[in-house]
Amino acid sequence: MEAQAQTQSALTHHVRQEVISGQAQYLGPLPATQPLRLDIVLPLRDQAGLDKFLRELGDPLSPSYRHFLTVSEFTTQFGPSEEDYNALTRYATSNGLSEVGGSRDGMDLQVEGPVAAIETAFNMHMGVYQHPTEDRTFYAPDREPTAGLPFPLWHISGLDNYSIPHPMLVRKSDYAKAHGIYPEAVVSHATTGSGPSASFLGSDMRAAYYGGTALTGAGQNLGLLEFAGTNLADVNTYFKNVGQINNVPITLLSTDGTSTTCVYSRGRSGCDDTEQTLDITQALGMAPGLSSLVVYIGSSDTAVFSAMTTHSPLPTTIGCSWGWTPVDASTLNPFLQRMAAQGQTFFVASGDSSTWTASGNAEAWPADNTYVVSVGGTDLITAGAGGPWSSETAWVNSGGGISPDKIAIPSWQQLPGVISSSNKGSTTYRNGPDVSANANFTFYVCANQTACTANQYGGTSFPSPMWAGYMALINQQAAVNGNAALGFISPAIYSLGVGSGYSTDFHDITSGTSGSYSAVAGYDLVTGWGSPNGNGLIAALAGTATSPNFTIFASPTSVSVAPGGNGTSTITTVVLGGFNSSIALTASGLPTSTTATFNPASIAAPGSGSSTLTLTAGSSAPAGTYTVTVSGTAGAVTHTATVSLTVTAPAFNIAASPTSISAAQGAKGTSTITTTVSGGFNSA
Repeated sequence: MEAQAQTQSALTHHVRQEVISGQAQYLGPLPATQPLRLDIVLPLRDQAGLDKFLRELGDPLSPSYRHFLTVSEFTTQFGPSEEDYNALTRYATSNGLSEVGGSRDGMDLQVEGPVAAIETAFNMHMGVYQHPTEDRTFYAPDREPTAGLPFPLWHISGLDNYSIPHPMLVRKSDYAKAHGIYPEAVVSHATTGSGPSASFLGSDMRAAYYGGTALTGAGQNLGLLEFAGTNLADVNTYFKNVGQINNVPITLLSTDGTSTTCVYSRGRSGCDDTEQTLDITQALGMAPGLSSLVVYIGSSDTAVFSAMTTHSPLPTTIGCSWGWTPVDASTLNPFLQRMAAQGQTFFVASGDSSTWTASGNAEAWPADNTYVVSVGGTDLITAGAGGPWSSETAWVNSGGGISPDKIAIPSWQQLPGVISSSNKGSTTYRNGPDVSANANFTFYVCANQTACTANQYGGTSFPSPMWAGYMALINQQAAVNGNAALGFISPAIYSLGVGSGYSTDFHDITSGTSGSYSAVAGYDLVTGWGSPNGNGLIAALAGTATSPNFTIFASPTSVSVAPGGNGTSTITTVVLGGFNSSIALTASGLPTSTTATFNPASIAAPGSGSSTLTLTAGSSAPAGTYTVTVSGTAGAVTHTATVSLTVTAPAFNIAASPTSISAAQGAKGTSTITTTVSGGFNSA
């Protein structure tokens, strides 16, 4: 069947513009025997249905509000069918490719094979090219891949190595050299951390941005995306040197055969685990009581995302401190939407080269994707070692701006009060970052099995895992309150930002400039809404356990009845958590001689449910339109919904049967006149 299927193009692009334009010089074919590992991604089913579901997830009036899907539920509703997945597997193996990984739940199939087999399977040629901006060569296809399958593929990762992922961290000496200044002049003030040379530890960030002790991330699973392995000896050295103990189990998970180890070498081929180690120590510093921390390691971006969206236990908060330039900016959309549907929050460093550009070191992706929380950088001062937040300004290199990938502005950035003339944001395209935290050259870092450094590294690499750890604290509090994990939080963050409690939830960064933009009051394109303000933001997002948290609505909202008749409306309650009693239903505002009954009379919690409201008008009910208020009460809290009730006026109809009579002279004919009374009409 597959052999006879019409050739289908993939739904994403695979050919680099530099190859199309000739900017990258063609050097020759990639050797036919060279093995390559690919990750073939299948498309989502029912994209429109998924878009609708994601909107409902964030709508407090929807029965689906924060009712996230499990991995298997998502696959059943929106993932590839078993038939399509099996067809892809047969197609790949019949073309000489070996299955080496992937899963239907992960929406991908990992294969391995020689270049010749790949060229045959996907009807293109692989070439070697001179990189136009880097001193190296790269390989890439010469045309868009196609496959003889009865359905299109979404993407094939691994067909080129044009863009090598890079960590979002900066060494102070490199920054100083690039700007022609002495390293000592990079940070103009003394640091106030509790580490060596007053450098900041992860625990200092916890003290500054959380400030409490009750929440540790207990019961939460955190993930980190890394494009290289690491050496946990560096993590152990860090905690030993600062006199702390790590009690969180750390798992290094290879998602596509990439080595999980990292052996440092000063040569170009050596492995540097600075990024990986600082990600771990910053996440653990913020959330020292996590149930697990899993480092997802891979060379293929789609393979890593496939693992992060299917692994058990599922990480509900994930940090990413890497940037890369894909051929197609929509490549990861299915995985990021899956994260949103499954209640996962994905934080991405916004970059360390100031204003976003379409290419080069300041390229925004993936930080300008719709379904990520983009994290910018600040310069933090605390009240002392291990002390509370004191002040904060924008970090001079914080990445941000208007999406160079032309990603449409999401609905939450269109709220009144977000984009203004002072922040110079776009009303057409996605703006970033969304939030921020400390990124200045003020940290203690251990890496590469060498001497640790103090106040030498900075970058938005640091605040991304910080926020992932802080999110674990939010989810822990939500669980204590009886709520589900928060999931994708950007819509909620923007609602809080334009709300009256903004100053309680965030530290508003109002000074400092990075590139083309400056920090201003409220939202800006350098620091987003700012950094987390301790328990304020946690309480705002996680809700409270002292008050029942639910909504109530009616459908339909208008009912018309005649006197003596009845009509119905479905009353639905959406329980957001924080209580487990039932919600009692009552109705008020009824006209004379009209009754309201509920079946059932109350709705159990936690969870969501519905009751049928029946409105019955007596024979003497006066005609008119009335507002019936339906109240749902749990404890001392009452929420309401309204139903417009129209009682029709009394009336009668008259009819004759038959409607025509024929009679001869002197004879007679008859017709029966019938009246039909409605609406309580009772006169002669």
